[in-house]
Amino acid sequence: MLLPSNHPLSLLLIFFLHNLPPYMAARPVPEFPFKQLTESTVNYYNRFLNSWRGSHVSGMSEIKKYFHYFGYITSPNYNVSDDIFDAQLESAIIHFQTKLGLQVTGKLDYDTLSQILAPRCGVPDSELSPTLHATKNYVYFPGKPRWARRIPMTLTYGFSPDNLIHYLSLSDIKKTFKRAFSKWASVIPVSFVETDDYGFADIKIGFYTGDHGDGEPFDGVLGILAHSFSPESGKFHLDAAETWAIDFGVEKSKVAIDLESVAVHEIGHLLGLAHSPVKGAVMYPSLKPREKKVDLSVDDIEGVQSLYGSNPNFTFGSLLESDTSANQAANLSFDSPLWAMSMLLAACFFCM
Repeated sequence: MLLPSNHPLSLLLIFFLHNLPPYMAARPVPEFPFKQLTESTVNYYNRFLNSWRGSHVSGMSEIKKYFHYFGYITSPNYNVSDDIFDAQLESAIIHFQTKLGLQVTGKLDYDTLSQILAPRCGVPDSELSPTLHATKNYVYFPGKPRWARRIPMTLTYGFSPDNLIHYLSLSDIKKTFKRAFSKWASVIPVSFVETDDYGFADIKIGFYTGDHGDGEPFDGVLGILAHSFSPESGKFHLDAAETWAIDFGVEKSKVAIDLESVAVHEIGHLLGLAHSPVKGAVMYPSLKPREKKVDLSVDDIEGVQSLYGSNPNFTFGSLLESDTSANQAANLSFDSPLWAMSMLLAACFFCM
């Protein structure tokens, strides 16, 4: 979904409501939503805040479409076109808040709307099958799929020669993906090797725009950033409309997305992990512009090791050292709700 302007309001409109290219090839493709998104959706943003069951708010239908598209509203007969905050929408919000580690209020509160605003990947959260370990948060795809090869295994990956971006050098892109694959290879007995034979690669990587033939169209700037598919599909598609960044010191765009962070996340899906409700995990579904999240959390590691076992050279002691370093830099990051509000204020300013 591309808007005809780079106006700040247009950018806000794009990532307020997103389209979904999900990861699971076997999932029925839902209707492509939000094509009729209008400026009124943003203008009525404050009316959404703290609305509750029984409220009637203009634009609420767009919120319903969002939850329907991400699998929180599953009834085929549910009316997503009206603006009434009904019982099913309340149930969907509670489910959404629970899945993503938010305070469960059943209302469209500030944190919930901020999460809806956040750019994210497209896997339907409600289709995820939680682990049976009550003390763990990592999640598998239904059926717990994994690459069914002898351990230790080697998976090859290749880049589509016809679907690349050209403002980043291919050499830099390849180095970025090599780092991303190495994050997972360091904790499980799986090696990733680049191949020039794209047609025979286990994992096929490419940058695409809009409807690119897999039934999972991209939506333009922000919104949905990328999608991959559960094992053993190996399809890994990124939205070419994004401003992909390797070095934020070089790329100054306020809507730049860190390529390595998205790559690490999507590789987790390719290996069989679904979204985690742990906000610090790389498998959490959203990523803010100019945010970098490339280090696996304990939750990510335990999840992928439950599928493939542990790399014999891996120890959690090394992870603790890495976490200590990351915590020292944590005060440099910014808060998601604050980020969302800053974007709203910017939109309001430019519309005056």
